[in-house]
Amino acid sequence: MVEKFLEGKGALITGGASGFGRGVAIEYAKRGANLVLVDINEELLEETCKKIKQVNGGKKVIPIVCDVSDSEQVQAMAKQAFKELDNIYILFNNAGIAAAYGRNILRVKEEDWDRVMGVNLKGQWLVAQSMCRKMKAQKFQGESISGKIICTSSIAGMIVNAKIPAYSISKAGIIALMQLLAKTLAPKILVNSIAPGYHATGIYLNSIDDMTLTMRDGNVKTPLNRVGTVEDIVNMVLFLASPASDFITGHNFPVDGGIANVGVPANYFETNI
Repeated sequence: MVEKFLEGKGALITGGASGFGRGVAIEYAKRGANLVLVDINEELLEETCKKIKQVNGGKKVIPIVCDVSDSEQVQAMAKQAFKELDNIYILFNNAGIAAAYGRNILRVKEEDWDRVMGVNLKGQWLVAQSMCRKMKAQKFQGESISGKIICTSSIAGMIVNAKIPAYSISKAGIIALMQLLAKTLAPKILVNSIAPGYHATGIYLNSIDDMTLTMRDGNVKTPLNRVGTVEDIVNMVLFLASPASDFITGHNFPVDGGIANVGVPANYFETNI
């Protein structure tokens, strides 16, 4: 039996068309949530919404095409979301992109820097800013909490990676953004972040081979001796959406098989040393 702890509640997921967003959307639907899925890829978004409607028991699944780095599009998206649903209890602030692997901090192209920062960091700020005022005013019978925000960071934001500098900085910024939101929105809205490790998602072209190549290049060792799955992230995001996490805010949760805290951090050695 799946506990319907999101019955009567709305969830908005950015980057909802694929990867972690898609996996979380499917499981939130099973637990009774009405959904707004936000993504820039219209075709994939429609495909995901169609799939979720097959498992959600008649709940709403609303697709909204939006570039989260564009403030006007974000404002329009938020307005539509609250028009479609009578509440947004969960905001999974998940949309993100990566830039070219291997360029050091002094060689990052300005357009790549702007694009990564715009989607990953500015995008999460804009979405939170557009949603929080109405979320904070929401009331749910028998509950003191009016909403929860879950941000997607990365272990590259905990231990900066010299091969993906713009991405690392954007993800470190998300952890800071999460903590500031948690301070600002307490006690009504709980805010936490997740820090995935190496999971075969769109950033790695959904390829375990591509992912393990970058792990070998960075001398990354995973204490739990396997790569991450979408399900690993889904389980953590389900916990953070559930009543079991109602006394947790301001925390960043690595979901990485132990890399960030007990593994061997990324090191880059010249072969002639």
